[in-house]
Amino acid sequence: MAIEAGTKAPDIELKDQHGQAVRLSDFQGKKNVVLLFYPFAFTGVCTGELCALRDELPQFVNDDVQLLAVSNDSPFALRVFAEQEGLEYPLLSDFWPHGEASRAYGVFDEEKGCAVRGTFVIDKEGVVRWTVVNGLPDARDLNDYVKALESL
Repeated sequence: MAIEAGTKAPDIELKDQHGQAVRLSDFQGKKNVVLLFYPFAFTGVCTGELCALRDELPQFVNDDVQLLAVSNDSPFALRVFAEQEGLEYPLLSDFWPHGEASRAYGVFDEEKGCAVRGTFVIDKEGVVRWTVVNGLPDARDLNDYVKALESL
């Protein structure tokens, strides 16, 4: 069961596609965060979603907002994926311990071994203010993220 709006966001620290550690709490007091979990790089729906974010990046990475995209891929796979698709925002690896961050947010599918499509908008105080969880084949609507951010 995914964590709900009004819940303190579990702090996570994961390596990005460049091997750098990124900690959610580092943004507290500075930026709102869109924390997006997706199943795997290089898959059709995931690639479409992440490229749509790339195309609208100023709405999701700016002085007030930071986008963090998390999958269960290794950092090495994420680096190739980011380079191939021109993704310049952090792609975080929840590879090992496998699915630990996804489990903390309640979006890890034990049978499939990957995260489902969970998105959490976290305010500057570190509280989840909006969330949506879609099944593996169901893409999310980026306009919903924009509306959630505007309400903060």
